[in-house]
Amino acid sequence: MKTLLLSNSDVGKLIDLDEIYESVKQGYVSFNSGNVVQPPIQNLVKPGTHTGYDFKTCLDESAGLFSMKSSGSGFDGNAEKGLPTGLNMVYLYDGETGVLSCAMEANYIRNLRTAAGAAIANNYLARKDAEVYFAFGTGRIGKAALRATMRVRKLKEVYCFGWLEGENDAFIAEMSKEFPELIFHGCETPEEGARKADIIVCVTLARKGAAINKEWLKPGTHITEIGTDTVGKQELYTNCFDGTKIVNDSIEAASSCGDTYNAIQDGVITKDDIYAEIGEIIMGKKKGRENDEEITVYDTVGMGVQDLAMAKAIYENAIKAGIGSYFDFNA
Repeated sequence: MKTLLLSNSDVGKLIDLDEIYESVKQGYVSFNSGNVVQPPIQNLVKPGTHTGYDFKTCLDESAGLFSMKSSGSGFDGNAEKGLPTGLNMVYLYDGETGVLSCAMEANYIRNLRTAAGAAIANNYLARKDAEVYFAFGTGRIGKAALRATMRVRKLKEVYCFGWLEGENDAFIAEMSKEFPELIFHGCETPEEGARKADIIVCVTLARKGAAINKEWLKPGTHITEIGTDTVGKQELYTNCFDGTKIVNDSIEAASSCGDTYNAIQDGVITKDDIYAEIGEIIMGKKKGRENDEEITVYDTVGMGVQDLAMAKAIYENAIKAGIGSYFDFNA
């Protein structure tokens, strides 16, 4: 059996944002239906640095596939060498034979499956009348998360904050062209955006320490927390978890290395205080937002089933479209 190889440009031709949203949503449902085997995230980092890889693996029996996604970061000299700074690959293996069915470059997957997950959480947990959005983090995933959310929510204003000089202006310049109906505001501090927002999406590198304080949040605010995906990172002060409705993609994963973990370590909450996993809410096993006053926090560190779900859709689309090239590893 030959393996389909998909380059970054190949994958870009096969992207359908609505299909990605539905695929990731179905991945959450599969996870909470007991169809998914998903080991803990493995992190492999050079000692004393941020340079290394994380590996997310998954078996979704309902999809008939194993998957592995590798994500590299911290290779800061790559740009000078003409190499990508984001190093991502997804491998899909046939569930029956174990043969490598497809290997694809996964920068799109890393960004868009994360963005789809954010949009799903924003859609299920934010107030129905939420219209002010704060992008805490204005890079690729920050932009993708706003694009995905705009497909399921009607926003009116967007506040933004990025740590690097010029990031706010660059974000506004790009996104205002795509969404001229929105009013954009650059923020001097995270506090400014947090105080204004109905929906906060945190997607920085999470290396600056806690930046969003519960004291700044209006009643009814929803937070989607993305950037804290390994121990040692933090975006939310742990008081954001005190008395709020906490939802994870995977309770086991988020309580091991997300901002949920930080709140548990500080003694603000216990694991038993976590309300639900997002798949349970999608399936109707648990209610999402129950009133317009409660503060909701969705903390995700990412799951292999998200990668698998999106990669499966891309793989199937590639076969239909005749895109990609084949290689026989067994020749």
